[in-house]
Amino acid sequence: MPDKQLLHLVIGGELADLEHVEFRDPTKVDFVGAYPNYELALQAWRHKAQATVDNALMRYFIIHAHRLLDPEDDQDHH
Repeated sequence: MPDKQLLHLVIGGELADLEHVEFRDPTKVDFVGAYPNYELALQAWRHKAQATVDNALMRYFIIHAHRLLDPEDDQDHH
């Protein structure tokens, strides 16, 4: 039986400042994609983070969407 799907989202954008996680313009948040497990989300996150390394305000994040969809099941396999 395959592993349970653990949906992860990768998003990013330019932060308003380096002190807070607040996007400068939330309408321009880059939705990179949705991934069925942490490993694939991490690959996408690394690619985007490395591609934007020259902009200190540009940050990407992995959101554990499966925890939002099913808070009772807080098991993460990474």
